[in-house]
Amino acid sequence: MSIMYVILPVALIVVFIAVVAFVWAARRGQFDDLETPPMRALHDDPGDATPKPKP
Repeated sequence: MSIMYVILPVALIVVFIAVVAFVWAARRGQFDDLETPPMRALHDDPGDATPKPKP
């Protein structure tokens, strides 16, 4: 039962850190554009696909 005195505060600290990190990211605009990054991965640059000649 004495382990509860250790686990409970540690769990609360971890949850608090996670909430602070989420609020910080949300205020900095991390979650503003959820559509563009996945679309950018689908469009390849045609210049990158050509093999480079050996010297």
